[in-house]
Amino acid sequence: ERTSRPASAHTLGGSTRTSKCHQNLTFLSHPPGCHDKAVLLYEYVGKRIVDLQHTEVPDAYRGRGIAKHLAKAALDFVVEEDLKAHLTCWYIQKYVKENPLPQYLEHLQP
Repeated sequence: ERTSRPASAHTLGGSTRTSKCHQNLTFLSHPPGCHDKAVLLYEYVGKRIVDLQHTEVPDAYRGRGIAKHLAKAALDFVVEEDLKAHLTCWYIQKYVKENPLPQYLEHLQP
């Protein structure tokens, strides 16, 4: 079940702006001085289950922690909305292993 909600934006890690766009089911990150967007794609696969599918960061901005900001924003969204998350994206799987916070772990779909 896909729901449309207005996008919201906040700042993570200095001046990297990360926003949530429910219409396109993405989290976007706009690295300073970059016209390209880093994205994290997700999809509702059940009423309260979201599949975090894929992260992509422009080549020129890899290695700067942008995917980490996207992963954190997506997992925080899952926690705030009291959803369950299925982790298709290998990077988010890695992020959870490196950051096994209880609030994240209890929202993972078995």
